[in-house]
This record gives sequence, structure tokens and C-alpha cells, in this order.
Amino acid sequence: MPQHPTHAAPGASRSGNGLYVPPAPADTPAGQQRRRGFLILLGVDLWERFSFFGMAAILVLYLTAAPADGGLGMSQQTATALFATYMALNFLAGLPGGWLADRLLGARRAVLVGGALIACGHAVLALAAAPALYTGLALVVAGTGLVKPSLAALVSAVSGTARREEAFTRFYMCIQVSALLAPLVTGYLAEKVTWHLGFAAAAFGMATGLAQFRIGLRALDTTGHAPTRPLTRPQARTAARRAAAVLAAGAAATTAVAAGVLPLLALLALLGLATVCLPFVYLRSLARRTTVDRARLTAFTTLMAASAAFWMIFAQSGSVLSLFAAHHTDRSILGFTLPASWLQCVHPLFILLLAPLTGRLRTTATTAKFAGALAAAGLSFLVMAAAALLARTGDVSVAWLIAVYLVYSLGEVVLAPAGLALAAAVAPPGYLNRFLALNGMFAAVGVVLGGQLYRLTAVMPLPAYFLLTGTLALATGAFVAARSSRLRPHLPGS
Repeated sequence: MPQHPTHAAPGASRSGNGLYVPPAPADTPAGQQRRRGFLILLGVDLWERFSFFGMAAILVLYLTAAPADGGLGMSQQTATALFATYMALNFLAGLPGGWLADRLLGARRAVLVGGALIACGHAVLALAAAPALYTGLALVVAGTGLVKPSLAALVSAVSGTARREEAFTRFYMCIQVSALLAPLVTGYLAEKVTWHLGFAAAAFGMATGLAQFRIGLRALDTTGHAPTRPLTRPQARTAARRAAAVLAAGAAATTAVAAGVLPLLALLALLGLATVCLPFVYLRSLARRTTVDRARLTAFTTLMAASAAFWMIFAQSGSVLSLFAAHHTDRSILGFTLPASWLQCVHPLFILLLAPLTGRLRTTATTAKFAGALAAAGLSFLVMAAAALLARTGDVSVAWLIAVYLVYSLGEVVLAPAGLALAAAVAPPGYLNRFLALNGMFAAVGVVLGGQLYRLTAVMPLPAYFLLTGTLALATGAFVAARSSRLRPHLPGS
């Protein structure tokens, strides 16, 4: 039988039978405001992810399609390296983007500016001209660098410390709806009508999200209105000079590649090397400038570096697996040939179906989540090795790709929100956006490694390639498990 409390909790109400009933958080003004703010942020990220996943589903297929079919006719190795660099730069751009949000723009203004850049980038890609490719990709990268860490910081702010990982998990699950729908829309328009119409659909998605965010800003109250650590005027002038130099160098490199003066693969190799080194260099500088515990920072760095092996597998969905679907998979169903890009929908569908798993694992140690996710990623490419071996004698069933997506989706649904929550928990005051960006930077390391490793397929059989990369991920997961007892005491929530 329910017992009467001796006194009411603050803000509790009395029910009809005289019992005090604590209010649900959503019933309080603060709870309602938090819920509205979360929904506004979810809405803009749904559309931003629609543009991102729509682009990812068709880019490599467009790059490798024959010019007679409207594509650029790149080799698979070059297209995969370009795609990996583009994906890595999307993650890497979160560092300057997070810095700009922390020091100059504030999170909400960073989302507005970044969203506008993304929409413009997709619109440029919709132009039927090869030189537009590099300009469009550069705009999308710059915009994503502003949007992603700022949205994550806003979600962290409106959800509160106690529910941070839960909020990130819910957020991550909800945006899979966009990842599910985007390849269907952009893939059909690109492969069945014209490639550039697919890019235009991605531009429309981002523009819609931007409009929705601007209309709903009032629900955020003052959250993210101003930078957390504003620049002084001398600092702003120094930053402007450095930004101008970086932009000039980027524009010169893009022009040189478009004009054929600089080999694309040489530029991609240099960008890849910088991507691998930058997060470690940046963390070393943070260790000197922040008050974060050194042992905690070392444990954080170890897990983030290990997660790169997971993202090495993950990022090949839009390139290596997409090419396998296009060239080695039987996609005919009742006389209709499925666009290869449509198979990109399988992965987010599994993420949505596996969402309840994250709730059950909420109290699991962070190290166990990372080790398990890496094991799943490695196993998925061992399955892929078997599929590639069978494909040497003819096209294989799409069931092989579906199995691969299922296995590594198990890992992603655990690792992705855990990585964001860990970065937010470790970040010292005033550095939240940049630590969230660091999570993306280590993902970029994995993406670049995957893109460069795929070049081995020029001299290595495809089954051996999948076996090699899968084994690397499994070995990294085993390393995390072996070091768990030493890492856990220094990690929040472990």
C-alpha cells in the first residue's frame, strides 16, 4: 500500500486521495522549456543529417560513374580516397568550428552560419560542372564543422549533466530517420534521373532545417546565445589573420587540383597525414593550457584513439560497401533493379531497431562499450571477407551486405553516444565544444586510414583487404579490454 510522506517534496502536488505526487520533469516550466529546446535541436539535426547522408549515399557512385552516364569517371581507389578525405574533413572541421563557437560566434549563431554554408555547398554541387565539385565539398565541410559540435553542445546544455548520455542516445537514434530516408530520395533522383538533382535535394533538406531552427530559436531562451570564452580584440585580429591564411591556402590547393597542376592523390595524402597527427598535437597543447587531470586526459586519449579503428570500418559504408553493392551484388527484385545507394538505408534501419539496446547498456562501463563496439566492427568485415570471396565467381545476394550492416550497427549504437558523453564529461569549463570536436577528430583519423588502406586493393585481393581491416579492429578491441582495469579509475561514470 502506498505510504503518505511526512512532507511534500518541493513543487509536488496533492492528488485527489490526499497523496503527494512528485511532478514529472516535463510538467514543470523548466522541463517543458527543456523539451521544446530539445525538439528544436532535433529538428535541425534531422534535416542536416538528411543532407549529409543523402550526399554520402551518392558521392562515390557519382565520382566513379562514366562521363557518358553523367559521372566523373574516377578510378575506385581515387574516388574512395577522395570520399574518405571529405568525410574526415567533415569531422576535422569541428575543431576550428568548435573554437569559433566557443570564442566568437556562440553555439546558436554557429549553427545558423554553418547551415547556410552547407546549403550553399550542396547547391554548388548541383551545378553540372566538374570544377564545382571541390568548391561544393569545401563549403559543406566548413558548414559541418560549425554545425555539428555546436549542436552537440546545445543538446548537452538543454539536457543537463544527469541526463547527458541519455539525451545523446535519444538524439542519435532519432536522426537515423533522416539517414533512412535520405538515400531513398537522393539515391533515386541521382541514379534514375540525374546526379545533380540528388545534390539539389540535399540542399533543400539543409535549407529546410535552417529555416526551422531560426523560427524556433525562442525555445532555447539564452542557451548558446553568446560565446563561452569571448575573444579579446587583439586575439580576434590574430585569429582573423590566421583564418585568412588558411582559407587562401585551401583556395590555392583547390584551384591547383581543379586545374590539374597538383595531383589529387598527393593532396589527399598530405591531408590524411595532417588529419592523423592533429588530434594528438592538439591534445598535447590542451594538456598544457587546461586544468583537466592528466591521468584522465590520457585515458580519454587512449579510448578516442582506439575508436578510430571503429570509424575506419564505419566510414567505408558509403564508399567500399557502396561500390561492392554496385558491382558485385544481385540487386534485382521482381524485375526492378534497386539503386545501389538504397542499400545505405539498411544501416540506419538497424540503428532504429537496436535503439532499446542502449538503454540496457547505460550502466555498462565505458571501456566495455568501446571494446564491444570494436569487436562488432571487426567481425562485420570478416563477414565481408567471406562475401568478397564468393563474389569472385559471380554476384552475391544482398543478404551478405545486410548481415554486415547489422553487425557493425550493433557497435555503432553503443559507441557513438558513449563517445560524445565521454568527451562532454571530460571537458573542462569553457572547452566543451572543442572536446566534442575531438571526438570527431579521432573519427576522422579512422576515416582517413580506411580510405588510404583501400588503395591496397590495387595490389591485394578484395577478400584479403576485408580480412586485414577486420583483424585490425578486432585487435584494437582486445587492447581496450586488456587495458580496461587501468583506464576505468580515470574515466567519469566507469
